[in-house]
Amino acid sequence: MAAKPVVLVLGAGPRIGASVSEKFASNGYRVAIASRKGLKTTDGILSLKADFAKPDSIPALFSAVRAEFRASPSVVIYNAAALTSTPDKDSMFSIPAESVASDLSVNTVSPYVAAQQAVSGWETLPKETKKTFIYTGNIMNVSIVPMPLMMDLGMGRSASAFWIGVADAMYSAQGFRFFYADERHGDGKFKGQTLDGSAHAEFYTQLANHENVPWHATFVKGNVNIR
Repeated sequence: MAAKPVVLVLGAGPRIGASVSEKFASNGYRVAIASRKGLKTTDGILSLKADFAKPDSIPALFSAVRAEFRASPSVVIYNAAALTSTPDKDSMFSIPAESVASDLSVNTVSPYVAAQQAVSGWETLPKETKKTFIYTGNIMNVSIVPMPLMMDLGMGRSASAFWIGVADAMYSAQGFRFFYADERHGDGKFKGQTLDGSAHAEFYTQLANHENVPWHATFVKGNVNIR
């Protein structure tokens, strides 16, 4: 009997992270979650403490998952995000450079390192196993949101969308899929702070099955490719 697959959720917040973890567990996955505080979990879910502002800490999370489950995660979901409020609400340039750098580490560099680790682990898994990397994004890689508060989050989303698109183009022939997931309102507009955890959970399990969805995976609840 084949071992159950493993999913690693990086950024296990109470909305998307929790819904996604529960959904994959119900679909037979062994689940590992990583969060800044290290959450209490139900039996069978591995909870890890993580600092996503420190990209060099990411490999240890993958090592901990392999030690616990004796397998690399076939599905890796990056759900962490960071932004810094502008000291001057009218000036995007009032954010200190060190805060921009720290937020870019969370929004772009750490997921890049996570993808490096994912690919390395996938090479140890059976060829028939579907391998998937999902990044929780938003509309800001393709649409300017003129709000200083969103400035460094948008920078990170745009940068990450680029390398995710390149990765999917280069690795999809090997059965490795990379997705930038972007929930929208039904009219295609920015979802903002009203993201639906259960919608993400349903959609992410579809992506893990490698359904015919492009790397830039926009969706509304129950539908995909909303532009």
